[in-house]
Amino acid sequence: MSTSTSTSTLPAGTAAPAGTHLTQLDALESEAVHVMREVAGELERPVLLFSGGKDSIVMLHLARKAFWPAPVPFPVMHVDTGHNFPEVIAYRDATVAEHGLRLVVASVQDAIDDGRVVEAPGGSRNPLQTVPLLDAITAHRFDAVFGGGRRDEEKARAKERMFSLRDEFGQWDPRRQRPELWDLYNGRHRPGEHVRVFPLSNWTELDVWRYIERERIPLPEIYFAHERDVFARDGMWLTAGDWGGPRPGEVVERRTVRYRTVGDMSCTGAVDSHAATVAEVIAEVASSRLTERGATRADDRASEAAMEDRKREGYF
Repeated sequence: MSTSTSTSTLPAGTAAPAGTHLTQLDALESEAVHVMREVAGELERPVLLFSGGKDSIVMLHLARKAFWPAPVPFPVMHVDTGHNFPEVIAYRDATVAEHGLRLVVASVQDAIDDGRVVEAPGGSRNPLQTVPLLDAITAHRFDAVFGGGRRDEEKARAKERMFSLRDEFGQWDPRRQRPELWDLYNGRHRPGEHVRVFPLSNWTELDVWRYIERERIPLPEIYFAHERDVFARDGMWLTAGDWGGPRPGEVVERRTVRYRTVGDMSCTGAVDSHAATVAEVIAEVASSRLTERGATRADDRASEAAMEDRKREGYF
């Protein structure tokens, strides 16, 4: 698995010569690289959340470009629900090995076994990620956490700044959002607090896919059309697995599907699709009128404020 360091005309973060036109992707890349370098220079112990999903893959690619030819100067962390797609875990491990990264795993299963969280029968483990995430941040004394959140994904994420202060309990208070005029970012925080940083804030799903195409970034195969055994629940195609599905009466059938977003298997739905290449996915996404979370994430359908409620508790 090889990841290109750069196929754009300019090195990441480099100003264009006079008269040179920067594309939309160039501008977004430059902004994200600038943010990552600011964090590395301003804070002491950053970590990058890396699940093997497309947004975190793009973030890691940007981090490698930002500090090339030096290695990425911070570890990557995965909050592992124990119900992840095997293809994504395999990609995560192969990427970590290929690039010599330090991987920190915050395990939901360990938190359940230790009694720190309680699993609801038949429920998703996605909401249970908050406690192991905050415990890992405290244990490793991380003061900045890179996340792949984008403002186009969901209402609560649209409220958040590039640098998002979290209190000593990891909680988010939208009233404490700081101004970010002229690309000036404030990472100051009290002992015990930390900053969540979102370099992809201004990207859209379509931007992510166009960047993947331009940079020739490899992805887990589940992002492309393939045959899979799925069953219908709440208007989504879910994958059968040891997380508890299907229930009695839910019929498993073989369909050609792909995933727009990747999370816990219990709450991440596939979409019917024949898009087998990046170009075909781009065409499909360009014609969609639903965000990937709105279309395929059951955990965001609990209420209108589901994501904001979780963020206030310390979620991504």
